[in-house]
Amino acid sequence: MRITLINPNPSRAMTEKVAVAAREVAAPDVEILAVCPAPGEGPDAIESHYDEVRASAAILDLVSRDLAAGGPDAYVIACFGDPGVDAVRELVDVPVVGIAEAAMHVASMAGRTFGIVTTLSRTLGRAEDLVLRHGFERACVSACGTGIPVLALEREDPAAIERIAGWCERVVREDGADAVVLGCAGMADLCRELSERVGVPVVDGVAAGVGLVQAMVRMGVGTSKRDEYARPPRLAPEHRAAGDDTSATHEPVSLTA
Repeated sequence: MRITLINPNPSRAMTEKVAVAAREVAAPDVEILAVCPAPGEGPDAIESHYDEVRASAAILDLVSRDLAAGGPDAYVIACFGDPGVDAVRELVDVPVVGIAEAAMHVASMAGRTFGIVTTLSRTLGRAEDLVLRHGFERACVSACGTGIPVLALEREDPAAIERIAGWCERVVREDGADAVVLGCAGMADLCRELSERVGVPVVDGVAAGVGLVQAMVRMGVGTSKRDEYARPPRLAPEHRAAGDDTSATHEPVSLTA
């Protein structure tokens, strides 16, 4: 089994960090291919709506190149905003999971409630959007920004780790979270340390995403090609595979009984 892990920013250090986290939970027969854009092909970090749109375009380019090379058995998008996930699902029939969605699912099974600890406060709106989209509004009791920029997490920084730990303790103590979701792929290496310190499960979305897509592949569960995730009707030439028919029409579907 091969899983392509996409870091949407061009940081090689962060790409290696998420690759290590992914390989720690991958089964022996699973190959992890970790990729990221070349400098200038995407934003240096995904910290705004503008960055997210640019990152989505970079992700689609990486996927098209990956498919041209044979394609994997599954994709994991290693950014907590889950940029481009829906678009990639249109391009492929294998499982595609974003780390925010994966982490929330795992956290909701580890406890009745969870809190999110992420980077900048300006990204909390996107985190809340994803909570609502995936139906976790009753389980998610808080979402907090640490004020730490994404690229500050490239390498171990004791001061940053201490700040993240403090926010994790706060969502457990003050908000009653049974589990904590780490809201950035750059925090992927902190789970074990934070879990021991906070005393509740701390979930990293990279590990959660790899674990979930492994299970989906083994179950034979891919991405549905009915309606919303069908191939795009106006697919750019660089994203087309042999045999694609982008002129197909579909019967209208009624949303009423």
